[in-house]
Amino acid sequence: MPAPPASILAQPVTVLWGVGSERAALLARLEVRTVEDLLCHRPRRYEDRRHFRPIAQLAAGEPVLTGGRVVAAGTKRWKQRSRSLFELILEDGTGRLHCRWWNLPFMEAQFQVGDELVVFGKVRSLKPRTIDHPDTEVVEGGEERSIHIGRIVPVYPLTEGLTQRWLRGLIWRALAAAEPQIVEPWPTLDSTGRLPRARALRLLHFPENDGDAEAARQRLALDEFIGLQLAIQRRRRTLQTKAKSLPCGGDNRLIRPFLARLAFKLTEAQTRVLRETRADLAGPHPMRRLLQGDVGSGKTVVAACAALMALESGFDVAFMAPTEVLAGQQFARFRAWFEPLGVAVELHTGSRKTDGANGATLFAPASAPRASRPVTLWVGTHALLEPTFAPDKLGLVIIDEQHKFGVAQREQLVRKGRYPHLLVMTATPIPRTLGLTLYGDLDVSVIDALPAGRGSLRTFVRGADRLPKVWEFVRDQLRQGRQAFVVYPRVEDADLAAGTKAVLAEFERLKNALAPHRVGLLHGRMPAEEKERTMADFRANRLPALVATSVVEVGVDVPNANVMVIESAESFGLAQLHQLRGRVARSPHPAYCILVAAAKTAEARQRLKVLEETNDGFRIAEADLALRGPGELLGQAQSGLPQFRFGDLARDFALIEEARQLATTLLDRESSPHAAA
Repeated sequence: MPAPPASILAQPVTVLWGVGSERAALLARLEVRTVEDLLCHRPRRYEDRRHFRPIAQLAAGEPVLTGGRVVAAGTKRWKQRSRSLFELILEDGTGRLHCRWWNLPFMEAQFQVGDELVVFGKVRSLKPRTIDHPDTEVVEGGEERSIHIGRIVPVYPLTEGLTQRWLRGLIWRALAAAEPQIVEPWPTLDSTGRLPRARALRLLHFPENDGDAEAARQRLALDEFIGLQLAIQRRRRTLQTKAKSLPCGGDNRLIRPFLARLAFKLTEAQTRVLRETRADLAGPHPMRRLLQGDVGSGKTVVAACAALMALESGFDVAFMAPTEVLAGQQFARFRAWFEPLGVAVELHTGSRKTDGANGATLFAPASAPRASRPVTLWVGTHALLEPTFAPDKLGLVIIDEQHKFGVAQREQLVRKGRYPHLLVMTATPIPRTLGLTLYGDLDVSVIDALPAGRGSLRTFVRGADRLPKVWEFVRDQLRQGRQAFVVYPRVEDADLAAGTKAVLAEFERLKNALAPHRVGLLHGRMPAEEKERTMADFRANRLPALVATSVVEVGVDVPNANVMVIESAESFGLAQLHQLRGRVARSPHPAYCILVAAAKTAEARQRLKVLEETNDGFRIAEADLALRGPGELLGQAQSGLPQFRFGDLARDFALIEEARQLATTLLDRESSPHAAA
């Protein structure tokens, strides 16, 4: 039998009338290659052309939609033709409107006297009525006139060589041809209350009423979220079906003396998370758990306990940190904790590797046979992903500051063993929508209380003109024996936009501003040994002040430091600023974070005001997502998230939750023995 004809949706746009190779190439610049791509090309806004404003009724200062016929047009040039002004005059029977474009002389070729134009813009003046650089569209007669006039009209992202009118007409014709072939992607789901997909695509482009475009967007976003949730949940179910859990629940012989040696008692939140973790490590499926805890909440101690459970059970543990500074610090901390217990701790970074076979001291449990290698906690950076790192019995992988790593890196480390358990940690609270998407395949634990004995933390936003007083305050704190961080966005001026400060240039100034106190320098381009020496001096208070880049953002723990000054603070995201200020307020002393910023826009001022008002990391994370969006917040390629055409991770929590439940229903039906029936 002959194969059925392919759906028009999957065919290239050249099957549509009026699209040759040249226009197909222009559409490809917009990521539009197939008819389905075209129908999913989302308008960036809409113009309500049901209610034109007559030219005579235009008011100064307000955006307005109007129109008329071109009665005059021309270009003036001066300064040896280096400057120009193209101007046309519209008339609609009630008055005249001047439309002007500065230094765009090519605009003259786009209009002719007699053209009928639709114009959208802000009225600059009334004598004469004038709009500068308006959005314009030539309206032609014929059957398609009703697509562009007298309705709510879509305005699309364009590329040079395409016009709104042509693209709008193309999508109108494509809908007419393809609508009968648009099928429901999830036909077995109850879509009560939601538009059919074909209807949603039509109303996305040509809404009939005010709420139609948003209802259409939500339906199409739901389809995207269901597809993502199906992939996430299938991956999790496959793991649970095929992977046998390694028995890593432990026997308490190491944890009990470890907890007894600690100088503090675990909080109730830490104890609760440990119970959840132990249940996973001893359960039938490999643990896949995300541990969220605000800055300073004690996640590392919980990770240490989880590591000891696996080590007690005879398995190796890998602990991956995002920077060499943090890996070195965690190596020293774990070694101090675990050495008295007889546990081997090794460091594995790009520039430094310790290995018992190469002369480093191994702290083997007394019960271990001499010939066998003792179970080991490996602390490292991305170097743990190298093929040369292959531990004998990897039972648990712990990833610190998960948001610094990609999903692929997480999977790469887990594949080094036979389905080891996975614990990922973050001190950057995850907005709820990202928790259901980026981390949707993980169970979530939250440490929602800080340890006792922490001082208060106050945050202030100051302009650059207040810097002399800021340095005076810092010197006063240093005189009292405290320490301070001073952070800049980048290493060198060449990296930066104009007006943003860099650490190398400011280091010399800071040595004078904070004299007679010593000032250290730390950034990512320094040799590893020099970084370690600087951090050791800072921890020992041989350096009262440390000038650094955001390399100190995570994990750096110097309890005596109680002041954090961040210059060019507007260059950082909210979550990153919250992380940076978390380096202070780690002792009973009052702590201070001073954000020095040239916040010139209302949005920049609004962002920094959030930090002044709250220390709640979850509220800050939600605000950061709303203000910057997930692409900038996460780095789209790093996150592993798809590019959503319709979904909005800043506001679609209810849709994502609905999609998760619908995906579960679909998978349950697939696995049901009656599914075939």
